Amino acid sequence: MVELFAGLKLMNKAGELVDPEAALSNKIVGLYFSAEWCPPCRGFTPVLSDFYTELVQESNPPAPFEIVFISSDQSNESMMGYFQKKHGDWLVLPWDPETKKKFSQRYNISGIPTLVIVKGNGDVITKDGRADVQSKGPACFKIWQKA
Repeated sequence: MVELFAGLKLMNKAGELVDPEAALSNKIVGLYFSAEWCPPCRGFTPVLSDFYTELVQESNPPAPFEIVFISSDQSNESMMGYFQKKHGDWLVLPWDPETKKKFSQRYNISGIPTLVIVKGNGDVITKDGRADVQSKGPACFKIWQKA
């Protein structure tokens, strides 16, 4: 994850900047490409939020998992409104179209919502995280861990 987010910061729900290495170290990470203006995104985001809550906040111990929201919104205001009101208690890549474009190109994102599940080194476990979450629920995490 270090090279993937080199020179970048992430933000939590409180609006505080977070060091990616500290936040993502030794975790499986879901890169969530989404936007407020996208109806399928607005439908999947609450499902993902429930999944995250069950896996991370209600499990003891919490699963070594984190989500980073990478926005396709047209402005920082749109992104932050969507993030604050609809998303789980995960992280967001601060709004920057160029940085978002680099992530989209790296992972060949052609549509949203897309949930790419990656290992600590940035290698892809699956680009079908959305389908896994919807069909298998939290059980898919064990599958991701074995990949």
